[in-house]
Amino acid sequence: MKININKRQKTMIKKRVIPGFGISIGITITFLTLIVLIPISSIAIYVSGISLNEFIEIITDKQVVSGYKVSFFCALIAALINAIFGTILAWVLVRYEFIGKRVLDGLIELPFALPTAVAGITLTSLYSDKGWIGSIFAEAGIQIAYTKIGIIIAMIFIGIPFVVRSIQPVLEKMDTQYEEAATMLGANGHRIFFKVILPEIFPAMLTGFGLALARGIGEYGSVVFIAGNMPYKTQIAPLLIMTKLEQFKYADATAIALVMLVASFIILLLINMIQSYVNKITNN
Repeated sequence: MKININKRQKTMIKKRVIPGFGISIGITITFLTLIVLIPISSIAIYVSGISLNEFIEIITDKQVVSGYKVSFFCALIAALINAIFGTILAWVLVRYEFIGKRVLDGLIELPFALPTAVAGITLTSLYSDKGWIGSIFAEAGIQIAYTKIGIIIAMIFIGIPFVVRSIQPVLEKMDTQYEEAATMLGANGHRIFFKVILPEIFPAMLTGFGLALARGIGEYGSVVFIAGNMPYKTQIAPLLIMTKLEQFKYADATAIALVMLVASFIILLLINMIQSYVNKITNN
């Protein structure tokens, strides 16, 4: 039986316009403008009040540059670790059934609900030289708290949910018939993972990695306590911003914040470009 669809109906099907689209998009743009665009734009507007030489002098100060290095380096290491272990956690939660699975699944989101200051104090007490975990490493001559190791641990704590929640839905929707077919063709576990599973979850892994990296770069509450804030060693960029604000040096704080904002935007843009490229390759 033939179904005749005229040109107008084809156009309507193609557009798929939902009822109230005009109002919905208007509310969306207004909300994003008020909550996101205006606050971000205000940073650039405020910085425009200082000269270019002053701006360069502020952002290239040795202590500020050191803060950038600590924040970006530790956030990168933490995001890489989260990408690996977040994938493992997501795999366990999706592919296995065990007692306490729902509890573990709920605990993944605990860093979202827990106040960052509470997380920072807790991690510091655990990983200090007198803490339950830190004392064990201290006996071996390894200090965790007040070092970059402690900063990385704090960033892992607040970033792991991004990776798990990005990969988990992809694994849940993935059809296992491809894995079964690969097994029947004689592929071992490692080959199945790298040739069948990893290409499917890699875009989601990149998303989680990017979100964890961005969160780590700008994290303050959970990091500031365990960092120790030693200049040129463990002092993070967000702490420098807070220090400038306490000294009423608003121009300096805004300039540092603008550099971090631009850097985070570039990182997320690059990750999205890589993700789009990987999706094209996968789909082809």
